Amino acid sequence: MNLPPTVTPRAFARLAEINAGGPGPALRVAVLGGGCSGFQYDIRMDEPAADDLVLEAEGQRVVVDPVSLPFLAGATIDWADELIGSRFTIENPNASSSCGCGTSFSM
Repeated sequence: MNLPPTVTPRAFARLAEINAGGPGPALRVAVLGGGCSGFQYDIRMDEPAADDLVLEAEGQRVVVDPVSLPFLAGATIDWADELIGSRFTIENPNASSSCGCGTSFSM
């Protein structure tokens, strides 16, 4: 059995800021083929589909499609606010390696 990804309170708080505190589009986290390491993350604002896994907190939603779910099993979705930039990040225990930018990985 695959554990679903978790979303940190910091990521939900940033999503609430993006949506001006109200309900808005969900943050979609998906895995696509490609990138410099074989797979890449697709993170964008989107509306949930009927078969998506929906993770909710603070009135905000993060959605994952059923095809991406096995690649994100046990992963942690977070918000990083660093000197080099701010972004949603994914700590993925399934990735055997990742590229320097953190958006591409291999398994």
